[in-house]
Amino acid sequence: MLKIILASQSKVRKKILDDHNILNEVKPSNVDEDVVKLSLLKEKASPELISKNLAELKANKISGKFSDKLVLGADSVIDLDGELISKPENREEALEILKKLNGKKHHLISSVCISKNGSMVWNHTDKAILTMKKMEENELKSYLAKISDEALYSYNVYQIEGEGRNLFLSINGNENTIMGLPVEKIKKYLDNYK
Repeated sequence: MLKIILASQSKVRKKILDDHNILNEVKPSNVDEDVVKLSLLKEKASPELISKNLAELKANKISGKFSDKLVLGADSVIDLDGELISKPENREEALEILKKLNGKKHHLISSVCISKNGSMVWNHTDKAILTMKKMEENELKSYLAKISDEALYSYNVYQIEGEGRNLFLSINGNENTIMGLPVEKIKKYLDNYK
């Protein structure tokens, strides 16, 4: 059976692949995302393009080391009216991000790329639209207090499959996309792969 390499240390992405019976092994890419994002932002790249480029960079980096293996790279970003919002570095940043999103609609963009022998062979980008409830600062702090450090820094600032669902008025999009891996499209590609 086909086995892929996941170029990510995200436990959530690994779990999504496992839950969908996609055989995988983890080889984190350790790409310095911040450097890449800054460079792309200087070139006025859209959040969607940044997400796609990062997914491709991660997949290609690992793919070059494992000939003839399929390597999956993934990246997710938040687009708030054209502003790129990245994962928080600490709890203060997490609170600031939640304040920015508070009461507003934003897009969560998840891109995936499959590479072989150091080059992209397939990619897909999916979007979800989320509208956050208008909340008081103490409610936001109370939410953050319930989230473990690992969860907070692994995802963006909300866990849609857990406490984070309560932050939203509406969620339009695929839950796996929001968690960082539009797995149905990956599965379809792998099923047709020869």
